[in-house]
Amino acid sequence: MDRERSWQAITAERLVLADLLDGLSGAQWEAPSLCAGWRVRDVAAHVALAPQVPGPVSMLAAAVRARGSFHRLNHDVAVRHAEGRPARALVDELRTHAASRRLPAVTDHRNILFDVLVHVQDVAVPLGLEREMPRDAAAAGVDRVWTMGWPFRARRRLRGVRLVATDTPWSAGAGAEVRGPVAALLLLLTGRTAVALPRLDGPGLASLDGRRV
Repeated sequence: MDRERSWQAITAERLVLADLLDGLSGAQWEAPSLCAGWRVRDVAAHVALAPQVPGPVSMLAAAVRARGSFHRLNHDVAVRHAEGRPARALVDELRTHAASRRLPAVTDHRNILFDVLVHVQDVAVPLGLEREMPRDAAAAGVDRVWTMGWPFRARRRLRGVRLVATDTPWSAGAGAEVRGPVAALLLLLTGRTAVALPRLDGPGLASLDGRRV
């Protein structure tokens, strides 16, 4: 996908997430997401924050509190944003900033694309809600995650298997084949292994259980 189509997909997925969240009960907002230690509310806040880049002073202070851990920084900033706002405000933020192309300094549109695709699933899947991932965007997402290294280190973590999408022309790796929908492969590459495995098959599948980020 080119840059323009990627941004269009990002906008669409932010609105999908807003619509999904808009119908949730209070208990569902507090439910665990697919991200360990993150509630549905925290994931919503994280996605809502992406186009609302905090200033360098506040980010530096957050980094100090997180003791330099990127994962802790991400989590803590999202939780603080989530705790300070009612659910309605987070939904409104997602809609208001859905088409924004503002970016944190450390990322680009390719990362934002797979990030929002996966986070929609992080909310939908544990709540038993069906939200189909757009195939062309998911293909761009797996390609980006496979080639980027940190933080998922997919090539190293999935060494010894060949990944093959069954619904779009995408494949990567070498070894025993693991095949399935490109959406499931994106969840696998980003560490959502337990959710991805039931949607995949092939002779390499047995070697994947337990491979986490």
